[in-house]
Amino acid sequence: MFKRLIDIIIASLAFLILLPVFLYVTYKVKKNMGSPVFFYQERPGKNGKLFKMIKFRSMKDAYDQDGNALPDDARITPFGQKLRSTSLDEMPQLINVIKGDMSVVGPRPMLKEFVSLYSEEQARRLHVRPGMTGLAQISGRNELDYEERFRLDVWYVDHRNLLIDFKIMFKTVWVMSKKEGVNAPGHVGPSLFKGNNTNQSSEKKHEL
Repeated sequence: MFKRLIDIIIASLAFLILLPVFLYVTYKVKKNMGSPVFFYQERPGKNGKLFKMIKFRSMKDAYDQDGNALPDDARITPFGQKLRSTSLDEMPQLINVIKGDMSVVGPRPMLKEFVSLYSEEQARRLHVRPGMTGLAQISGRNELDYEERFRLDVWYVDHRNLLIDFKIMFKTVWVMSKKEGVNAPGHVGPSLFKGNNTNQSSEKKHEL
């Protein structure tokens, strides 16, 4: 409950401080891509409960002659790529934190289609609220393979405390300033998780 209180305080203060930036990005998204400004997607939260995660839209609507959406690299705009590189597209998730869908720090919420592919060990990442940032995000972001990302997520679940949370928050600022790890190799954004051959272990130690 103390972590939840910290989440509310930090997210509310951050939203108020960043409100001018929020309004400016809202204006730029609408100017560059039109409406809607926000992108909503169902993601699994704590215990797998679905919620609607909010992001600023970074892709335009574009379809082939059969009505199928074009690949991400054909739909993302230069402005959208800048949003992603600075992580400003994630800013609306402060609202998710205030609502209680997410935490400031925790495993990043992934696609709901991934849940059925998790090993028993990997599924433990759903034991806590997902976060705006997390251990994997300060350790390589989307450049990490899924095995390593899930290992870091489960390590966090097993060792989480407020000191670790604040270390992750401070390191997140540094990672965002470098604008690295936004895209997986050969992809716009993260790659898709396709399941495991063997269960993974979270016993490997990690130092913040």
